[in-house]
Amino acid sequence: MIEDGDSSGAVPTPDTFLSLVFPAYNEAKRIGDTLQKTQDYLNTLNRTWEIVVVDDGSADHTAEVARKAVENKENITVIRNEANRGKGHALKTGMCTAKGQYIGFMDADNKTDITCTEEALKHLEQGSDVVIGSRKMSASQIQHQPKLYRRLASQIFNRGLSLIIPDLSRYEDTQCGFKFFTQKAAHDIFSRLIVERFMFDAEVLFLAHRLQYQVHEMPVRWASDHDTRTTFIEGVVCNTYDLFRIRKTHRNL
Repeated sequence: MIEDGDSSGAVPTPDTFLSLVFPAYNEAKRIGDTLQKTQDYLNTLNRTWEIVVVDDGSADHTAEVARKAVENKENITVIRNEANRGKGHALKTGMCTAKGQYIGFMDADNKTDITCTEEALKHLEQGSDVVIGSRKMSASQIQHQPKLYRRLASQIFNRGLSLIIPDLSRYEDTQCGFKFFTQKAAHDIFSRLIVERFMFDAEVLFLAHRLQYQVHEMPVRWASDHDTRTTFIEGVVCNTYDLFRIRKTHRNL
């Protein structure tokens, strides 16, 4: 199924057990392989599922490649946003479109091992509202460590995050691109999202805390591909600004 532009307001469909959302920007070289591996894995769960791909205004042929990979498959939707607005905006579109009893998102470049999904679903079925992956827990398995400057930048970011939004200091890793939700939590949280780019993860967790959802942090199997779309200075300035926006916008929840 192919759609253009934003979609929202999904009608609950109990028949769909799991929805997986993939935000994608200039992922034409990898999206086909990601979709194939994801389908192969989901078919082993013996559960009903859907996949939602949101192409965030890619300059390459991401949407076309995804369309070809999922041709004639009714439980896979490709949404194309004409303009690039950021991962947060793409996920807001996809998460509010998804119809599953449980809704998760992963990066389109396969950084997190898809088989971690089963552990996330177990925690949701046991009563958690939100399950987030962590690359920093002792039980996490990291195949390729990020470069030194990125690890240092991460430490600086975590310090700043704890100072600006102390509620998030309880989490070891707020930024891992592997998060799962009950449908109620997903739609409630993502419908309120204001951050369109990288700080959406912090906003998601801040909203989960303010809305009193139960959050469980779990280790993941993860590999870095050393890819980055943001310079260090640009990231510090933009991210700091967005963190203050998050705290101000949702202060009365």
